[in-house]
Amino acid sequence: MSEQNYPTSERRKRTNLTVREDVMAEAKALGLNTSRAAEAGIEAAIRDEKGRRWLEENREGIKAHNERIAREGMLLPPPWWAQPEED
Repeated sequence: MSEQNYPTSERRKRTNLTVREDVMAEAKALGLNTSRAAEAGIEAAIRDEKGRRWLEENREGIKAHNERIAREGMLLPPPWWAQPEED
């Protein structure tokens, strides 16, 4: 992983992680920065969990919206749904 892909101005916190030996050996053999790779993985897990929680928290509203669309149609259909003009 290239160092230029990560913000460098943010403070870092030293921490201990437990990672399988084979994963660490392969990462080292590939020359990966394991701290940055772990950080990227944790960030991805945070995004996924926030998305999952948002969907759960908004499940009823999404359901109600979808039911209204099914019942009444869209208020303003997107332009790509426009009917072709008749000659």
